[in-house]
Amino acid sequence: MKETVTILGAGSWGTALGMVLADNGHTVRLWGHEEDHVEEINREQANTRYLPGVELPKGIRAYYDLEEALEGVEIIVFAVPTKAFREVARKIKSIVKHKITVVHVSKGIEPDSLMRISEMLEEEIADITNDIIVLSGPSHAEEVSRRIPTTVTVASKNMKAAQRIQDLFMNQNFRVYTNQDLVGVEIGGALKNIIALAAGITDGLGYGDNAKAALMTRGLAEITRLGVKMGADPLTFLGLTGIGDLIVTCTSVHSRNWRAGNLLGKGKNLDEVLESMGMVVEGVRTTKAAHQLSEKYHVKMPITNALYDVLFNGKDIKQEVEDLMGRSKKHEMEELIHLVNEER
Repeated sequence: MKETVTILGAGSWGTALGMVLADNGHTVRLWGHEEDHVEEINREQANTRYLPGVELPKGIRAYYDLEEALEGVEIIVFAVPTKAFREVARKIKSIVKHKITVVHVSKGIEPDSLMRISEMLEEEIADITNDIIVLSGPSHAEEVSRRIPTTVTVASKNMKAAQRIQDLFMNQNFRVYTNQDLVGVEIGGALKNIIALAAGITDGLGYGDNAKAALMTRGLAEITRLGVKMGADPLTFLGLTGIGDLIVTCTSVHSRNWRAGNLLGKGKNLDEVLESMGMVVEGVRTTKAAHQLSEKYHVKMPITNALYDVLFNGKDIKQEVEDLMGRSKKHEMEELIHLVNEER
């Protein structure tokens, strides 16, 4: 069955996912909040601002009028930055009067409230929502838009809803798995951006592969510790939305979080980095939220807390690295054994 799907957010990721849907024969309405950008997409049949050199399929049309973009649509994909979720959700609630299925494809946690994105959506639009599904995994928009093989995961409290979205997106270039662990999928996707920032910093400082491998491995341990405390299945972090997403985000030049960290490691301050990026760096905001979560759940997250001190307290990057390396000696597996015993 062919659907009409509205994608909220005309950035690189929203556009790339729109291409997947259009390739599958669905009609895609791509909503953007800048009128000149929307007109440019429709005129050139391309999103040159975010995906230069990529021609969009004919099944995609960009919209500036949100009411027009939402008319008669039953499936909505949220592809806006996490800081815009509540504002956009409230606009939808004022327009849509029928039940909708919501897919969110962003990765972050709201500071202060410490809500995952699905929880934010439930709070804002539960009364007009049938189901909320998250789509996440190792998936750079630059590669998806060029139809390079990519594999992701969809998760929901309702597995039938997850399977429906699996069918909607899946094709020969874009493989989709299902997972019941909504908490783990969201936590893995959000927190890997923190470790990618840190990986970029180590590269910017000129440290080698040894340091990056250690950072990624111990970073995954932090993500897993917090995720399990929040109710996630530890095995989720060994899958696509855990180690898979962590690998691609920490090692690819496409990763905006890695690029931001790399500039920090080379001596630029945070304001300079964010201004030069031109796109949202979710890891910065998520670092604040994860620091707050570590305190709330009493979970040790030394890498996250060191990055928090660098970003928000003006601490020296090299000193933080030295402090991490000088921590008291530990057994590598003691935390894992503790987690497994807790699960039992």
